[in-house]
Amino acid sequence: MSELINKVAQSALVTLNLEELLHPGERVVYDIKDNLFQGLILREKDFRAFIKENDWSVYTGKNVAIICSADAIVPTWAYMLLATKLQAHANYYVFGDLEALEQALMQEAISKIDPEEYREAKVVVKGCGSIPVLTYAYVEIMRKLLPVVSSLMYGEPCSTVPLYKRPKTA
Repeated sequence: MSELINKVAQSALVTLNLEELLHPGERVVYDIKDNLFQGLILREKDFRAFIKENDWSVYTGKNVAIICSADAIVPTWAYMLLATKLQAHANYYVFGDLEALEQALMQEAISKIDPEEYREAKVVVKGCGSIPVLTYAYVEIMRKLLPVVSSLMYGEPCSTVPLYKRPKTA
């Protein structure tokens, strides 16, 4: 009986799993509509009192998307004031919905990748997983790695979709 050989394990492919880059902290939405007077306007005095008295520690380690779901004009300073309290507790916060938060978290994670670690590598960007990854992340990782890799594929090491192969130079 011949021995089974795992050619994938022996290959020079480098697998990059974008799921592993995702921050594990809980994602929450802070809706400033809850601070509006009669659901219409933000009263500065009331908002400043709320900012001062609220227990911001409930956001410790969380990733916060700041929105206003009401059809109201909220002054920019209000979001900035909110950020002063989230800064000390939240892992990360953005103005925008949960998708904007995911995009910002992934952008931060991808920015920390040293492309030189992938120089001349044959990279497989893992495509299937248990945690959804925004399409944004797949495009962004291409932007980051294309200048340095020798080839880039999508999928699993045993079944890849070729996307890029650096042309041979003369």
